[in-house]
Amino acid sequence: MAPALPSNVLPSPAPAQDRPTVLVTGANRGIGLEYARQFHAKGYRVIGTARDLADATELAKVSDRVEALDVTDAASVAALAQRLKGVPIDILVNNAGMFDRSDTAVEKVDFETMEQTFAVNTLGPLRMVQALLPNLRAGKRKLIVNMSSQLGSIGNSTGEWYAYRASKAALNQINRSLSVELGKEGFRSVVLHPGWVRTDMGGEQATYTPEESVTGLITVIEGLGPDDNGRFLDFRGRHLRHLAGGRF
Repeated sequence: MAPALPSNVLPSPAPAQDRPTVLVTGANRGIGLEYARQFHAKGYRVIGTARDLADATELAKVSDRVEALDVTDAASVAALAQRLKGVPIDILVNNAGMFDRSDTAVEKVDFETMEQTFAVNTLGPLRMVQALLPNLRAGKRKLIVNMSSQLGSIGNSTGEWYAYRASKAALNQINRSLSVELGKEGFRSVVLHPGWVRTDMGGEQATYTPEESVTGLITVIEGLGPDDNGRFLDFRGRHLRHLAGGRF
């Protein structure tokens, strides 16, 4: 097992009782970094994570606290939970993800890559919820946001990209289970589709900028009510029932 990664805690403003705390994983680039920027601009206390702190220079400018984290490493997640012991977290955004586009046919599926994709996209969010549950219970908002994709739809699948599609479909089911279990405690657990975004993962031909996507996503997050628990929503707030079925 890999040793726990060190943390880099940045100076933070004086605490305020009404200043909510959000933790964003995979926050050193793309959608995660934009989440950190926009939450910071709105006055949130931002805890951003990155696998390599050397790549978190921009994140450091918009975060109160930057933490090293590998969501696939149980020791790294446990060490983060220990460092954050006693810190209430209002919103957890499970954003860290990976998308390998080489598995366009069954003959091209690489099982090591598929296992890694599941470790990041599916088990990573579940590890984070489990590890930070005391922090989330101590928070006032009790929001769990799992970044998913319409590519996780089973009924609407057009094939290819076995690992990514399956990992997101599994994440949607995990979110459903979390919503049923933790909803009894007042939690709201949702999966969000950000749209096709121009990032390293989405590519230069994508439809939306990170700014456009995240502006919509945060509007959705801030507007979540009890009836939204367990739902699959896009960045415009539309319920994607046709992609996931049932209450989603």
